Amino acid sequence: MAREIYETKRKALKINLNPDIYGTFAEIGAGQEVARNFFEAGAASGTIAKTMSAYDMAFSDAIYGIEDSGRYVSRTRLTKMLDHEFNLLTERLHGEKYCSKKFFAFADTVTTLNFTKTNEPHGWIGIRFQHEVGGPTNDIVIHVRLLDSDNRLQTKVLGIIGVNLLFAAFYYAQNPQTMIESLVDNLSVGSVEIDLVKVSGPLFQNANERLLNLYLIAKGFAKAAIFKPDGKAAQIKDYLYKKNIIILRTKYRQKSNPNFDLFNLAVEEFKKNTGAIPEDTVVLIEVLMGNVLDESTQITDEDLIYFANRAEYLCSTGNNILVSNFRRNNHLAEFVQTFKPKQVGIATNVSNLKNIFNSHNYNKEQYTNELLSYISGMFSKNVKLYAYPYLDKKSDKIVTTRNMPVSEEAKPLFDFLINNRYIIDIDNYDERFVKTV
Repeated sequence: MAREIYETKRKALKINLNPDIYGTFAEIGAGQEVARNFFEAGAASGTIAKTMSAYDMAFSDAIYGIEDSGRYVSRTRLTKMLDHEFNLLTERLHGEKYCSKKFFAFADTVTTLNFTKTNEPHGWIGIRFQHEVGGPTNDIVIHVRLLDSDNRLQTKVLGIIGVNLLFAAFYYAQNPQTMIESLVDNLSVGSVEIDLVKVSGPLFQNANERLLNLYLIAKGFAKAAIFKPDGKAAQIKDYLYKKNIIILRTKYRQKSNPNFDLFNLAVEEFKKNTGAIPEDTVVLIEVLMGNVLDESTQITDEDLIYFANRAEYLCSTGNNILVSNFRRNNHLAEFVQTFKPKQVGIATNVSNLKNIFNSHNYNKEQYTNELLSYISGMFSKNVKLYAYPYLDKKSDKIVTTRNMPVSEEAKPLFDFLINNRYIIDIDNYDERFVKTV
């Protein structure tokens, strides 16, 4: 049976009329948009103990403490806000009036589009709440990117997401997929991206954080998710911003392990070419979800569990794991470019390049345009492809870019990329580790 999607006002009113739910709203950066929805719904006095906005940094620091990083739109800032506001609730609200209340503290720290439209609108939104009266607390924290090109639309979106999060915490938290799905109720497609969800507390003790973040991709709320070697999800921009990045692409349901031997050579080649040092370099193994996320296929729970297990296994090898829906290298390159990286390397098999530079794989009339689109999206001054060889099953010969078959119409462009080291062969390989294709 399909879930009924309540309108935003109806969600807010349902919470306001629930005598057990009571708490505070603390919002920084985009107005008190979430609290406003509860006031406008009516009966807000039954829900809201306090609302506040500490816009001035001096006031904000006096209340929540100084941010060492200097960044006020950050997860650490949000955590301090939740800590402070929930502690005040339990310290100040006692007596018979509050003995049946399930307390919550809602907080957000957000930057919307500025007047000159030169910033990147995004924010951290979270709730700390009790599932039972007097019980322990649980947290839900999300990171969002606001995609509308108008400030007023962005603040409206923020207000709706906030109501959705509060409603999800009290009505959907025991069904994590429904909880995630409901976060975009009543929002238009393309208005927001949710690229991280973190949960904690006894209510979520059996929740799989990897599954939750993979569900964001499956539902189209995010393009990718990153898991650190400890298996924890990371916020992508924070993790990759202005770093050197080297990525190994792997396929969905790839039966064998990634070719770590050749990938290690690619990493060494990348460091040698760029001067990257370990402290500012992120090495990623990508698990491609994109080839099961087409219009004719609904991703199943089995698929999600596979991706979660695959990510967990690869994390256990000591690697950072990127799960994405990028079907082509150029889409991945364009995505990574949004984090202003220093240098980017994408390790791929020469067999993949052979397919790209073979016009027989395309509609002849469209091939030139498609190839140029691929090249323009793929390569910039700081993006390079590191190509490792394969053993051709038919000829029993090792194929590199030096002897790879290339269509005649594509050869001048291919030669240009090789000669200018946009595509770099991985040399000094051990033939034992070259896989047959």
